[in-house]
Amino acid sequence: MAAPTVKLNSGYDMPLVGFGLWKVNNDTCADQIYNAIKAGYRCFDGACDYGNEVEAGQGVARAIKDGIVKREELFIVSKLWNSFHDGDRVVPICRKQLADWGLDYFDLYIVHFPVALKYVDPSVRYPPGWSYENDKVEFSTATIQETWTAMETLVDQKLARSIGISNFSAQLVMDLLRYARIRPATLQIEHHPYLTQTRLVDYAQKQDITVTAYSSFGPLSFLELDMKNAQETPLLFEHATVKSIAEKHGKTPAQVLLRWATQRNIAVIPKSNNPTRLAQNLDVTGWNLESSEIDSISSLNKNLRFNDPLNYGLYVPIF
Repeated sequence: MAAPTVKLNSGYDMPLVGFGLWKVNNDTCADQIYNAIKAGYRCFDGACDYGNEVEAGQGVARAIKDGIVKREELFIVSKLWNSFHDGDRVVPICRKQLADWGLDYFDLYIVHFPVALKYVDPSVRYPPGWSYENDKVEFSTATIQETWTAMETLVDQKLARSIGISNFSAQLVMDLLRYARIRPATLQIEHHPYLTQTRLVDYAQKQDITVTAYSSFGPLSFLELDMKNAQETPLLFEHATVKSIAEKHGKTPAQVLLRWATQRNIAVIPKSNNPTRLAQNLDVTGWNLESSEIDSISSLNKNLRFNDPLNYGLYVPIF
């Protein structure tokens, strides 16, 4: 089984369902990628900050070597970390990340956060994280325009086929579109029934920017991080609304949550190391929820955001 694709404004096709690499352990990452490719996944969403790009590349290389897939059949995504926003840092770090993956190009390369931090040389610490020294956050003077102009160079140099953004507000997207020579192909945001971000999603889609949801299962991804608001929030898998819809369709709550997004043309990037759930998460496009069911799930919105620097004890109030 393979996921259907969505046509990006760059002209390339991106699978509507991908495999997210956030919090995938280094010791299992290569196997998880390999097994996900065998299960039918073709889109893999990585990042410098996840610290597992070398291992992810090993999984890809093994699958290609074994003849399971060709490189051109894969859609590999990575992200520019905050410490590399200065214009002259973008191309070199993208080349390093490509080398880590063992690739010649990324299908999509994304600005991870609209936050420019002081440069940390990869030889000193990699991935650099949020802090510069002594657990202090130090900012760079790079503007989003400076960073985006360098991102466009990646397309010119064929290091990335498409470029995108993540964790941007509608206001920042509006500003970016005023000067962008190459429009962002995607906007990746935290998106689940507790945080629907309807206005932002509608605006991006009207601008022909494909929206990708991360943390589609809400608080579940953040429990292991000991995040207070995640621990105090009812799990979506156990919510009566989600459970009843899942039972009606003979699907799992996870499948319902993913279909709630994909049915509205929002791409998703779940992950699992369980073969059964891997297949289930990919099966979220061949059946439909009723419009009333989509509305009832959307009505669970609490404007509750988990992936916020403030929740990690970092004073970076971007949301």
